Amino acid sequence: METGTKSVKPTRADELADAIASAARSSERLAIRGGGSKDDIGRPVRAAAVLDMTGFAGVIDYDPPELVLTVGAATPLCEVDALLASRGQALAFEPFDHGPIFGRAPGAATIGGVIAAGVAGPRRLSQGAARDHLLGFEAVSGRGERFVGGGKVVKNVTGYDLPKLMTGSWGRLAALTQVTLKVLPRAPMQLTKLVAGLEIPAALRLMAKAMGSKAEVKAAAHIPWSAKHDGRSVTALLLAGFPASLEARGRMIDALIDTQERLEPMEDAECAAFWHDMAVAASLGRARPLWRISVPASRAAMIGEALQLAPQDQLFDWAGGLVWIAYEGDAVRMRAAAEAAGGQAMLVRAPTAMRENVPALHPRLPGVAALEERVRRAFDPLGIFETGRF
Repeated sequence: METGTKSVKPTRADELADAIASAARSSERLAIRGGGSKDDIGRPVRAAAVLDMTGFAGVIDYDPPELVLTVGAATPLCEVDALLASRGQALAFEPFDHGPIFGRAPGAATIGGVIAAGVAGPRRLSQGAARDHLLGFEAVSGRGERFVGGGKVVKNVTGYDLPKLMTGSWGRLAALTQVTLKVLPRAPMQLTKLVAGLEIPAALRLMAKAMGSKAEVKAAAHIPWSAKHDGRSVTALLLAGFPASLEARGRMIDALIDTQERLEPMEDAECAAFWHDMAVAASLGRARPLWRISVPASRAAMIGEALQLAPQDQLFDWAGGLVWIAYEGDAVRMRAAAEAAGGQAMLVRAPTAMRENVPALHPRLPGVAALEERVRRAFDPLGIFETGRF
């Protein structure tokens, strides 16, 4: 995100409301910014003032027995993770820091940015998305009005499900000031079973079987070309829980892959590092344009086939439901291949010139686009948060 030189940094909700109302009166655009870990996604923004949200950080309320955490939206994700780990808990949807995708060190991502972008890691398939764990929030709309969505209990039926609407909105509806999240106990042990040498269709079939088994697989991914394994493919299945449970469920997985080439399983720190690298598509490097495609898992292989991709150009997460592709070719061709497979392609990383001309988000169907426009205008009638980024 490239912005103008003006910056506004409120530290209280009333100051934030005043800043947004002032921008509305002067027809000024505001670019909401927390840690900036995802600034390079979307078109460069040059004609907007920065709404610096870093003043809204810190723990507001944490009740470990009730599995509920409320924090300021600008609280760094790494601090949230550390706090929860100290009490044997975790964010179940496994959010990650986008910094490494752009060649930067991790640490800048904020919990509010995670919610605004709907970020979820490899366990999203088994444990839900960010929107499934956001219980409530406080925010200021483009009208300069403070409002609250959801609450601090798991079951909340007081009105519209605003938390789900806010998640994945990319800051185009409101500026989040605090979020309340459902957390879960952290598994005492994790184990990743590895299979080598599978072609993509066979790997997709194995992952589907594993996810549908009674082994309670937490995540499943396929790397078509692994430098650590002499260029062979690696299919990974993650188990988590108590040791006795892992042993029994591990035998179920072994039965599924009995005729395949099993590699030495990974545990604990090595296991965590592997899945972190998968979340940020580390094996695809940092130089080429990076695409993120959501697609029905059964049709995931179609995209690489249509684009004639090499094995080292693609990764398959969420048992094939999420495909990361490093691709320097035509964006129209990429999106056509994604649509033919029933998916949508998001441009995550690209040179500035490409970002200027290729929308980051997949184009919506006319009816969906019209609905999204009406929702945005309800929260932000003057387009204060419409900076042209998307």
